[in-house]
Amino acid sequence: MTASTTRRTTAARSRIAAVSAVAVAGALILTGCGDQTDKAPESSNSQAGNSKAPLFSKLPKKIQDAGVIKVGTDATYAPMEFTKDGKIVGLDPDVAAALGKQLGVEFKFESGTFDTLIGSMQTGRTDAVMSSLSDTKARQEGLDDKGKKTGAGVDFVDYFTASTGILVKKGNPQGIKTLDDLCGKKVAVQRGTTYEQSAKDQAAKCKKDGKGALSIESYPTDAEAQTRVKAGGAAADLNDSPVAAYIAQTANGGNDFEAIANPTDAGPLGIAVDKKNTQLRDALKEALAAIIADGTYKAALDKWNAGTGAVTSAQINAGQ
Repeated sequence: MTASTTRRTTAARSRIAAVSAVAVAGALILTGCGDQTDKAPESSNSQAGNSKAPLFSKLPKKIQDAGVIKVGTDATYAPMEFTKDGKIVGLDPDVAAALGKQLGVEFKFESGTFDTLIGSMQTGRTDAVMSSLSDTKARQEGLDDKGKKTGAGVDFVDYFTASTGILVKKGNPQGIKTLDDLCGKKVAVQRGTTYEQSAKDQAAKCKKDGKGALSIESYPTDAEAQTRVKAGGAAADLNDSPVAAYIAQTANGGNDFEAIANPTDAGPLGIAVDKKNTQLRDALKEALAAIIADGTYKAALDKWNAGTGAVTSAQINAGQ
């Protein structure tokens, strides 16, 4: 998947502000090194892990002893990860819970600003990032959207497939059907996401094709981008396809938005792990293969009506 196809790029993606102030009443949908992560509610189980779990021995001893894999996320991106009743919930936490049963440890999610998540992991605050993060070559190599080295790269264990979702105002008053229909219009996006880069790529294409200029407004949260679309200030907001669909279904009882999918640019989302932590990466890959085989992976996706994004095998760094 290219940097133009999913929510999260090396420059970075923050998500929908705590269940989207606009879209969902309560919760909705990389380079910084600042410690901006707020801890999720403490779990009562922060002791050593379950050594009888099938894949416990595969984990690094530090994680075995802690009984916890600390996961950085931006819990404002329903249905992937969002906060409900003070707890981080969603598709990603449910997949993580299934992985945890195989590994014998708890996945403890901590919510922070999207564009600081990888940096926080690489400074040791968290062990992994699971935040609908697109697996791209740039992120694998630690490059920004201009190909400049910004830090160490990461490895991905790919667990889901998503494409661009175009979120428009209910009734689709501007007749948007594809990204090309955005030429000559204004797009609102969340800053630091792959979709900010996707909008930039589309703007360049509009110019090359001699069509109207595409203007871009970038916001710290996707909730703000949604607000612009709802108010008619922007023609569309770009998101991961399952997130755009969720917003359209739930915002104001489904009366605010419509979602248009662009499945031709589908690409993988991955759990990011520091490149030096190959033991954790490989343990996660084995655990993903196990939950795909035993059906708990499918059950987690089906719970959130996201089965179309299922992967059939566990892979590392499959993103292009």
